[in-house]
Amino acid sequence: MITIIGSGKVGGDAALFSALKKLDDQILLLDVAKGLPQGEAMDINHMLSEQGIDVEVKGSNDYEDIRGSNIVVVVAGSARKPGMTRMDLLKINASIVKSVTENIKKYADDSMIIPVSNPLDPMAYITQKVSGFDRSRVFGMGGMLDLSRFRQFIHESTGYSRDSIRGLVIGEHGENMLPLPRFSSVSGVPLSSFLPKEKLDEIVQNTKQVAAKVIELKGATVHAPGNAISAIVETVVRDRKQVIPVATYLDGEYGHSDVTIGVPAVIGKNGVEKIIELDLNDEERTMFDKGVANVKDAISGIEI
Repeated sequence: MITIIGSGKVGGDAALFSALKKLDDQILLLDVAKGLPQGEAMDINHMLSEQGIDVEVKGSNDYEDIRGSNIVVVVAGSARKPGMTRMDLLKINASIVKSVTENIKKYADDSMIIPVSNPLDPMAYITQKVSGFDRSRVFGMGGMLDLSRFRQFIHESTGYSRDSIRGLVIGEHGENMLPLPRFSSVSGVPLSSFLPKEKLDEIVQNTKQVAAKVIELKGATVHAPGNAISAIVETVVRDRKQVIPVATYLDGEYGHSDVTIGVPAVIGKNGVEKIIELDLNDEERTMFDKGVANVKDAISGIEI
């Protein structure tokens, strides 16, 4: 069973995309708000019925119902509002994620946890520490979402098929994220063969800023994060061994320890099966280290 804790727009979309991909026979939506997960589950089930998809979505307000979950996605917490940075949410969401993780540990201690709540990297760190799970079983969603935006800007700039575009975004899920044009390509051809440095720099800046623009225009980002969650879940469920960016706990990798931040990793049925260490140049390393410093500063003020 896949459980999604937090039944707002992103949680609902994550359940919808996961059901459409038939990632499990049962998907549980859990939320403290009475009626919300039940209503969301009914709505999704009605659509699945018309589609002929035999996946059952259930809504609940009781943590005991997460027993038997293989994967638990944590979307619970306050959403980012216009004008807010992800770090503005730190104090609001830290206590929520801590409480949610304690319940996961109590009722689904064999599960993998995918944190999504912002600010993502500190929330993934809290999840790691409070759960006590092996680091392979806790990996946050941020980089996968950033990557979807990065690939879209590459598509817009080149006009080439989205399917042929490969990219990578690592580091902090926030203003210090690190889109990597040097590790990106179109059908294996380096991106720098198609676009000048000025355009690549513009794409990087757009990727960093676009979430705030979407929030300004429509109030929240919904479909891209919902899909990113389902993409990570699919990689686990189907044991795809796919290399994707996830926020995971570092223990010496990239020269850092006791911090959770986005890095490329092999994801399969065992969760994080291997962390890939890239040979970053000086400019890339500086930005990555800046993100690490920002996350460490954030978690230093959290009581766990």
